[in-house]
Amino acid sequence: MVGRVATVAFEGVDARRVDVEVQFTHAQQPQFHVVGLADKAVAESRERVRAAFAGLGLSLPAKRVVVSLAPADLPKEGSHYDLPIALAIMAAMGVIPLDALDEWAAVGELRLDGQIAPVAGTLPAAVAAASFGLGLICPEANGPEAAWAGEVALLAPRSLISLVNHFRGVQIMAAPEPGPLAAGAASLDLRDVKGQEQAKRALEIAAAGGHNLLFTGPPGSGKSMLAQRLPGILPPLAARELLETSMVHSMAGLIARGELTRARPFRAPHHSASMAALVGGGTRAKPGEVSLAHNGVLFLDELPEFAPQVLDSLRQPLETGEVVVARANHHVRYPARVQLIAAQNPCRCGHGGGGKGHCGKAPRCQVSYQGRISGPLLDRIDLQVDVPPVTAADMALPPPAEGSAEVAARVAEARAAQAFRARELDLGADNELNCRLSGEALEKACALDGPARALLTRAAELGGLTARGWTRTLRLARTIADLESHDAVLRRHVAEALIYRRAGWDHPATATVG
Repeated sequence: MVGRVATVAFEGVDARRVDVEVQFTHAQQPQFHVVGLADKAVAESRERVRAAFAGLGLSLPAKRVVVSLAPADLPKEGSHYDLPIALAIMAAMGVIPLDALDEWAAVGELRLDGQIAPVAGTLPAAVAAASFGLGLICPEANGPEAAWAGEVALLAPRSLISLVNHFRGVQIMAAPEPGPLAAGAASLDLRDVKGQEQAKRALEIAAAGGHNLLFTGPPGSGKSMLAQRLPGILPPLAARELLETSMVHSMAGLIARGELTRARPFRAPHHSASMAALVGGGTRAKPGEVSLAHNGVLFLDELPEFAPQVLDSLRQPLETGEVVVARANHHVRYPARVQLIAAQNPCRCGHGGGGKGHCGKAPRCQVSYQGRISGPLLDRIDLQVDVPPVTAADMALPPPAEGSAEVAARVAEARAAQAFRARELDLGADNELNCRLSGEALEKACALDGPARALLTRAAELGGLTARGWTRTLRLARTIADLESHDAVLRRHVAEALIYRRAGWDHPATATVG
């Protein structure tokens, strides 16, 4: 008699079906074997299963127990295989009906007393189970999280005994309800920032089109303050974005009691972060900061202080919107569609080549310090803005009349225009934001007039733009036009985009705006 139940193996936020089969055979000595390319955590499940059964007053038969995890060539990692292994054994023993598990998949870690401990990845497991046409058995603590998957049957037992009682009809469990939808932490207001009107303008453009942004300025000029206020002017997560982001957070074990939030993620890793911490990896290929910021903001303060190899590892995610962690026998993919906001000082001492307390080694120190950032990475940053020191006159002024609420309204209007254009021109859901436009979709969305095209062509001929820079300048100009509610991209929009694309680039071609 063979006991069977389904479970999942995680490959990033995707989950592949794994069939757990248990068979007892005669042997001179009791044995317990787990086969199917299982890692150390899965192999140790036999001890947790034995202890949990002892807590129920059960003991394994004095036979050879073979647990097969199929497909055999798929790596199995993690402790969430405990529960399906225990259920398949109980079905083979006749503790629960043999056919009771036919319509279920299961994930969960067993404690030694028979309680079922929470595991990471329950939301992706529930989504996968629904695609398999199965229900999901998960720990009680993960039930509210799994319920966000929608139309999927759920059981969320606290212990093995309650699950046995349910399948034997002694105690029927109710399906869990989705967890709360939290409002998120209170956003910081742009009204707190005095002066820096050009930097605020750049922040608004970046928010409207989802563009990457780099602030350069001395300490105390407000670079971090501006970056931290970006989430307050971004629209909340849409339903599809909420599910995508929550699945990544579920894999990282960051969802407590099923509580989700529509606030966009804001991740700010320290500059000592390793490559695995930033882009993902490690023993079980966990998501990195760039994936945890999916559909949100990744803020890198003190950008040149990051290791150059770590920064260059962001080049592929910024271009493709996903991270691929390569392993010897498989690849793990995590979504990583982020808006990069970075800040840096002009040089190591902080003040650069001019003004009070300026660096005595400028410009050599400045070139050396900023040279730690590679050209290809800078080419992926749409706006590069100098943030000058805040003057005493600025600090003496009252708070500005316009705060985050007013800017957020303009950003929402510009994004609504982009979504409408994507539907009207049939550009596809992936091209609803200007920062994602490419190829034919970009040509359709960016209708340049004659002077605008002549200016952009002139800039490219003078060597100020790469091929990628041309595309990103078009996207940026399209966003500036959207903020002004213009259907066509005019010369002044392209001129402003060129200024942001090449911070400090001074050429007659961009001197006249009109």
